[in-house]
Amino acid sequence: NAKSYLESGDVPRAIVTPQHYAYIKIAEGCRKRCSFCVIPKIKGPLQSKPIQQVVKECKALLERDKMKELILIAQDLGDYGKDLTPAPPAAIDDTGDDDDDDDDANVLQRQTRKNGQLAPLLHQILQNTKEYPNYWLRLMYLYPDEITDEIISTIQSDDRICRYIDMPIQHINNDILRKMRRKTSGDDIKLAIQKIRNALPDVVIRTSLMVGFPGETEEQFIELIEFVQEYQLDNVGVFMYSDEELAASSKLKEDQKNSEEVKQDRYNRLMKAQLEIVQRRNAARVSCNEILNEVVVEGLHPEYDDRVVVGRYYGQCPDIDGQILIVDWEDALGEGKWPEPGERYRVELIDYLDYELIGRIVI
Repeated sequence: NAKSYLESGDVPRAIVTPQHYAYIKIAEGCRKRCSFCVIPKIKGPLQSKPIQQVVKECKALLERDKMKELILIAQDLGDYGKDLTPAPPAAIDDTGDDDDDDDDANVLQRQTRKNGQLAPLLHQILQNTKEYPNYWLRLMYLYPDEITDEIISTIQSDDRICRYIDMPIQHINNDILRKMRRKTSGDDIKLAIQKIRNALPDVVIRTSLMVGFPGETEEQFIELIEFVQEYQLDNVGVFMYSDEELAASSKLKEDQKNSEEVKQDRYNRLMKAQLEIVQRRNAARVSCNEILNEVVVEGLHPEYDDRVVVGRYYGQCPDIDGQILIVDWEDALGEGKWPEPGERYRVELIDYLDYELIGRIVI
């Protein structure tokens, strides 16, 4: 039975992204049962790739000359490995005591079900790719309750892991979170953000938020806006609630559901609040002439002919976050020379345009 590379990892993989980065799906399906989501019904239960299979795929991709960034993805990275069998107790204790081995196995199984195996996976990837000291490893989609101390310490331990966390929270009001069947409360989310920022001062946090969930009141929406204004997350995606046929939330009474006009209004207000935050932060970065030591070049901007080159720093994921518009490079590279796609350069920030930063390459 033929399997795709994502399932087996046994055949050469075609890269559909630019040659300098690639996505690696480490698990399929989902253990969560969010009331607005149908992914578990479509994709089925969690199925994690074995650690060694993921490591093999990472190494195969890094062997390509231009590969500089690996992006780990799943419906929920934090659940990775909770369906896998942990290492045998003999790997930990070789005393020959069968009863002790059984106890060790039971403890390991409980720990795996609780914490998953994302941190061990990251350790194995990093350990087995030491010959590639300069690539970026990016983590996408980690729930707040699954960002453990072990995961944070793993990120701290190796500069190859981007100080970037994509943490979908959806809302901050406790009643809405319960109706969404989320496992975290508003306080849990706030504590997770504080813990991450304390441990990783240069971290960039991305999240997704939903407005207009059935039953969301104006007061609950205001609570969400005030949270965004207070905690000032770096990158925020906002979505309007819509019924999915198989989702539990679609079966709620119609009189609990917000009108399209209300949802659109809340979407616009939340986007405006976030844009104001981004503009203030970008203005501050430009005013101090911040220099980003590593900006990867993507290529020419499609709307500016050959006058603007697009780049990203570690705090920007391809396709979903803002970009850096590079408008000057000849002073650093020489007349007639161009920044190479996939290569990294030092960039001084000189201006901004809403979500986009504007800079020039410097030596």
